Amino acid sequence: MQQNDNVEPLLDIRGLTTAFARQSGGGGAAGVARAVDTVSLCVRQGETLAVVGESGCGKTVLALSVLGLIPDPPGRVIEGSALYRGRDLLAMDEAELQGVRGAHIGMIFQEPMTSLNPVFRVGEQIAEGYRLHKRASRAEAAERAVEMLEQVGIPNPTARAQSYPHELSGGMRQRVMIAMALVCGPDLLFADEPTTALDVTIQAQILDLMRTLQREKGSGILLITHDLGVVAENARRVAVMYAGQVVEEADAADLFAAPAHPYTQGLLASVPRLGEKRVLAPIPGMVPGIFNLPEGCRFRPRCVRAFDRCAAAPPLFALPSSGATRAARCWLCETDAEARL
Repeated sequence: MQQNDNVEPLLDIRGLTTAFARQSGGGGAAGVARAVDTVSLCVRQGETLAVVGESGCGKTVLALSVLGLIPDPPGRVIEGSALYRGRDLLAMDEAELQGVRGAHIGMIFQEPMTSLNPVFRVGEQIAEGYRLHKRASRAEAAERAVEMLEQVGIPNPTARAQSYPHELSGGMRQRVMIAMALVCGPDLLFADEPTTALDVTIQAQILDLMRTLQREKGSGILLITHDLGVVAENARRVAVMYAGQVVEEADAADLFAAPAHPYTQGLLASVPRLGEKRVLAPIPGMVPGIFNLPEGCRFRPRCVRAFDRCAAAPPLFALPSSGATRAARCWLCETDAEARL
């Protein structure tokens, strides 16, 4: 689908900051840390925005924050807004959010065993949202649940609808979560590692199902993933997160062709490519914990290109681009920058 960057965003996240409190005791000092720090992103109708980065960088916390699913305490959104069709999700009460989640915004969670209710059959759990939001009868909802199980590739869906979560394999449970997210045909989908635990055949089927939803309804998708192959095939734009911040944002083609931030360069250098014979170069070190963030550039302790100026935190620089917004949070990009964001 051809995109128009002048179209009003379906989802417009502005300066979102989510903080977590740590209680004193057990040898640790009390404190507050920003797991998501002043993140601004938008998803337009019919496009897929991929959010990538290592575990612990804040990708999932970002999605849960937008949907009002951060447990308080210990976490809380302290700044920013998340406008869905012009309405701020962060300003809604729980009743308003429940009317939006499921019906208009779907969420594929990363851990199906903690997201599925162990005492209800999976067919009932899929049907529940359809009954609630579509005002369907029990029979209609049950029929829709079986239809969704078939669409996500579960064999013998009528029988499987009567199963409990513990009776299914990990891959099947993941597909049940996807069926629950898609049952009402949402126009905005958060997909957190949607193909984890699935073999390549089912993975392709699920991604095709998401593309079909996008094509038929013009849905926007915020895709959270580690899989750069999935990103290259499915995303129009990419946001790279590190230690709670967006460090680079670009069209997917531009990012893969010429990554601007050293962290993005490191991610791409650590992934094998078909037909290429080269030594993979892993990024040294680990993502810092949110209560132990380094001063200045948060990637500095792991960056092979760090220099003195990196002791100060860099802003997000707007970079020249022939397409949509392109930006990078690195002092090395300052000379090429058009503006600070």
